[in-house]
Amino acid sequence: MITDVAVGHELPELVVPITRTMIVATAIASRDYQDVHHDPALAVERGSPDVFMNILTTNGLVGRFITDWAGPGASLRKVAIRLGAPNYPGDTMTLAGKVIANYNGVVSVHVRGVNSIGAHVTGTVTVTVMKGGR
Repeated sequence: MITDVAVGHELPELVVPITRTMIVATAIASRDYQDVHHDPALAVERGSPDVFMNILTTNGLVGRFITDWAGPGASLRKVAIRLGAPNYPGDTMTLAGKVIANYNGVVSVHVRGVNSIGAHVTGTVTVTVMKGGR
């Protein structure tokens, strides 16, 4: 149970292939119509080598990473992330996490997502588990 997890516990990594389809579909799903997330030519014109993932997709992937580990009863209480290196098509992001606090079952995890360029996302997520959860 995550309520018993020790500070220092490392979460299993989540490897996420970054595809053009994922970048475009998740930008549209989150109603982010900025051209840099779906139009390669305009992304290049604006100084990027290609389209890149939006922050809402990153937020969703971080949430998935935590809830996959914590189980179906998990409830995200706080997500505080910062973006770094962009996620471009054809790359892979590996999410890793480490428990940094556990106070009466309110667990804080330091999260880091790295791609071939460097750290795409870093931050802290606080999660609890509802009764009947993991």
